[in-house]
Amino acid sequence: MNVSADKHKELSMDKIDRQLITLLQEDARMPLKALAEHVFLSSPAVSARIERLQKEHIIEGYEAKVNQQKLGYHITAFINLEVAPAQKPEFYPFIKDCKNVVECNCVTGNYSMLLKVIFPSTMELDTFIGQLQKFGRTSTQIVFSTPVEPRGIDVNEPVPHQEQED
Repeated sequence: MNVSADKHKELSMDKIDRQLITLLQEDARMPLKALAEHVFLSSPAVSARIERLQKEHIIEGYEAKVNQQKLGYHITAFINLEVAPAQKPEFYPFIKDCKNVVECNCVTGNYSMLLKVIFPSTMELDTFIGQLQKFGRTSTQIVFSTPVEPRGIDVNEPVPHQEQED
């Protein structure tokens, strides 16, 4: 398949697909019958569409939103870490095994990694930062509040760099 065909495949979602994705981002456990009623299709037709969206990796999975505070994780922090390229083969397995790291991104700028971590206390966060510093210099920001929680993608907004088909 050539590149233009791949691009067309990305744009193959119609209005109903977009509605389904929006509904599933709001409530991934919404029953098929309820989804079908929202988009005015039969349950088997909705099921087939969802299956296709999963097969095309547009829908990659379903998650439960968990209250980390109630589970004892009272500290959320972002840690910038400077990792030399030669250290990445050692760093990646290390960071994947750290259960308090909920996200790790390779980024541009003065630091090469941006980690999102959760810990029960600042003492445990401090211990973890000490472990990280064997890989390089760090800079840490502790989160006070989160005015915008992680949210889904608005699939109804056109992506500026993609050609739109009507």
